[in-house]
Amino acid sequence: MAQPELSPKIAEPAPQAAAPAAGERPRGPDRRKRPTPRFSRYTLFGGRRRNGGRREGENDGAFVDQYSGRLAFAMLWIAAMNSLDSFFTLLHLQSGGIELNPVADAMLGTGRIGFVASKSLLIIVPLVVLTLHKNFPLARAGIWTAAGAYTLLVGYHLTLL
Repeated sequence: MAQPELSPKIAEPAPQAAAPAAGERPRGPDRRKRPTPRFSRYTLFGGRRRNGGRREGENDGAFVDQYSGRLAFAMLWIAAMNSLDSFFTLLHLQSGGIELNPVADAMLGTGRIGFVASKSLLIIVPLVVLTLHKNFPLARAGIWTAAGAYTLLVGYHLTLL
């Protein structure tokens, strides 16, 4: 004879799949489950992350998809100051001045176009890196240090006129 079971089995609820709302289709895996990568298909277009995290304290060290107008202004300012530095350097050299920076002096050996092109490339690459790392404290310090240093340098060039 079979013994009756003393404890009845409790039926476990079936897991429910998260269904999209009516009229919506899922666009793929949820991007919020992992941090934004340094480079992604959203780096330049289409992303929505302007800040690093959703909660307080998550911004430092996080990458984003969109950048603020303030950051764009700082980058354009540094690029403009670099261009003015190149212009004033060439102007002073035509007036009989000398280049004291040995790296810039070596770049001047490539000619005027080579000098401006190499000097521009040497500032554009770091600006891209600083922009991508804008939520890192060292990058923020680099942005404002570069902006201040180039502003002072252009001011110095203006005193030589």
